[in-house]
Amino acid sequence: MIPKVFREVIDLGDGRTISIETGKLAKQAHGSVVVQSGNCMLLCTVVSNYKQSDVDFLPLTVDYREKFAASGRYPGGFFKREARPSDGEVLVMRLVDRVLRPLFPADYHAETQVMIQLMSHDENVMPDAMAGLAASAAIQLSDFPFECAISEARVGRVNGEFIINPTRAQLLESDLDIMVGASVDSVMMVEGEMHEISEEEMTEAIKFAHDAIKIQCEAQIRLAEAFGKKPTREYEPEPTNEDLEKKVRALTYDKVYAVARAASAKHDRTAAFDAIKEEVKASFTEEELAEYGGMVSKYYYQAEKDAVRDLTLNEGLRLDGRKTDEIRPIWCEIDYLPSTHGSSIFTRGETQALATVTLGTSREANQIDMPSFEGEERFYLHYNFPPFSTGEARPIRGTSRREVGHGNLAQRALKNMIPADCPYTVRVVSEVLESNGSSSMATVCSATMALMDAGVQLKKPVSGIAMGLISDAESGKYAVLSDILGDEDHLGDMDFKVTGTADGITACQMDIKVKGLSYEILVNALKQAREGRLHILGKLIETIATPNADVKAHAPKMITRVIPNEFIGALIGPGGKVIQELQKATKTTIVINEDPITEEGIVEILGTNQEGIDAVLTKIDSLLFKPTVGGSYIVKVIKMLDFGAVVEYADAPGNEVLLHVSELAWERTENVSDVVNMGDVFEVKYFGVDPKTRKEKVSRKALLEKPEGYVARPPRESNDRDRNGGRDSRGGSRDSRGGSRDNSRRDDRRDDRKPREDKKED
Repeated sequence: MIPKVFREVIDLGDGRTISIETGKLAKQAHGSVVVQSGNCMLLCTVVSNYKQSDVDFLPLTVDYREKFAASGRYPGGFFKREARPSDGEVLVMRLVDRVLRPLFPADYHAETQVMIQLMSHDENVMPDAMAGLAASAAIQLSDFPFECAISEARVGRVNGEFIINPTRAQLLESDLDIMVGASVDSVMMVEGEMHEISEEEMTEAIKFAHDAIKIQCEAQIRLAEAFGKKPTREYEPEPTNEDLEKKVRALTYDKVYAVARAASAKHDRTAAFDAIKEEVKASFTEEELAEYGGMVSKYYYQAEKDAVRDLTLNEGLRLDGRKTDEIRPIWCEIDYLPSTHGSSIFTRGETQALATVTLGTSREANQIDMPSFEGEERFYLHYNFPPFSTGEARPIRGTSRREVGHGNLAQRALKNMIPADCPYTVRVVSEVLESNGSSSMATVCSATMALMDAGVQLKKPVSGIAMGLISDAESGKYAVLSDILGDEDHLGDMDFKVTGTADGITACQMDIKVKGLSYEILVNALKQAREGRLHILGKLIETIATPNADVKAHAPKMITRVIPNEFIGALIGPGGKVIQELQKATKTTIVINEDPITEEGIVEILGTNQEGIDAVLTKIDSLLFKPTVGGSYIVKVIKMLDFGAVVEYADAPGNEVLLHVSELAWERTENVSDVVNMGDVFEVKYFGVDPKTRKEKVSRKALLEKPEGYVARPPRESNDRDRNGGRDSRGGSRDSRGGSRDNSRRDDRRDDRKPREDKKED
């Protein structure tokens, strides 16, 4: 018997709907929903242990997976089974996690797992836009201590009109792609890419998404009420001690404030804060620390946070002595690494990124193989964050989710500035060598310079800046911080990163930690970010104002040539023999793709030696060479045969044709070598395809003056052998060039040796 199903439908306003359903699947989970739009279906389940974990944070795991069966496909690989998550799946996990995590109580430490699975795919629905909705709806059906319903929505804009959750086809025409996470009251997360839009346009897009999210949150609440809202579970909260809190604050606040005001460097400041903390611990007995040590640390960090925030709000000063809108000192350098195709160093304060650029053919494109999307990236960026960049020693266990997310943000910031006609596949790698505040924005800046150093013709240079916010709800005071430090990231109420050109925003990522942030503050923060971006952009332009006109001498040059489909096979050769020998001889890399629309061949030639590239182009030109009937061409003898000479066109080396012995001269020719020899160069006339032999015909004698008194021989009478097509009709034999030997011409030569009464002596 099918259990009772509860369902809510959300109208997207343009004929599309999203439904949220529960009661049928995964009933042993603490909450489960199926979210559906079109044929796209997501199953989300949530479970949280009833016992608190022995940690001082929320052990929340958000897992998003796309099943290949959802789109009727098999996973790649030997085992034909879904394995580790793809970068695309990791990015969705991060989007959902960043909105959910702040809404759990600070002292809730139970192991919690949110699992979202794509069970059915619809090519017109992008599932990542519904993942946040699914996660929140499942939590609303549980007994978790969770603050309020949230949702996420994607915004696109086509022809000036905003669209909620656009299709992938609509996104191709859209000038922005923003994902917004919010509750009914507050925007909490924004991430996306844009085509140089203004701060006001970005704010309008966020508002548009927020209006749609409010409707989705209300639908979740209705579903939970219909299903039967569970009472919030009780859990053991962290112990508190007001007297202890007051004592720690009294011992630390003023000292921390003084250190914060001293404008010290990161490691000096950290050492000073650690010394204060040790002094506090020394004021307690070992027995007291054994019992209250955890609370002492917690209260110390709270006092430190309050002191740093108060310094900024009261005096407009920051940990390193800067004013709120001041950017740290910047120095840049390009062409630092001699063997890379492009390189640069960007250093801002205590943050440093070294970027490299590698140029390749379409063969090096990044292949994306997900159930919801198949394609490739001709421009991609990888970000590495080694532990030494923060002075730490820890094991490296593969690429972290943070590295995937930061690299993706920098890639989105730059990708629309890569020209559409860039012939290369471009890979950028950012190595973060020092970090104290926004290494992802340093990556954008270093990547911009490295691309220009490599000769990639960027449309415009791009810079990025990380901003922060400190606010006090009671007093109404707030301070927007430009170019935040790592400590300010942790202590602030908002962390947002903005990238762009001089003409507009290209990407952003925001995490807003306070409720009810006004759009007025958001706009002011974005405008202050623009001033900082332009300042940083000026430093980049001082280092390299425009892209280098050409790639470096040791970097590969790329030439693209389009050839008709029928010539692709000739260029490749049997078993790839021709193209392999050509690559070896010219020391180039040749890649041939077929245009899916025109079916023409797109030939990519990559090489460091221009002579080698020119040799490949010459070969292609020779393949494409088509002589005109009646035209005259210079040829060279490359092979001598009994019945003629094989010649190649001077304008198309490798393009050969047989010059028959009968077309060498007007006089009777006994031996080919009597008229021409190997290496001889002369002119011939092209007659097209001979209807009799079905082969191309050229003639030397046609360009020679006819001897005086010459009388042409009458046509030979046909016989049964001729009517049957001679030996050629039975397949004939093969000549030395692999073609069918012209046996009828051999018969002509035998006839020439018979006495002819009608032919005068020469």
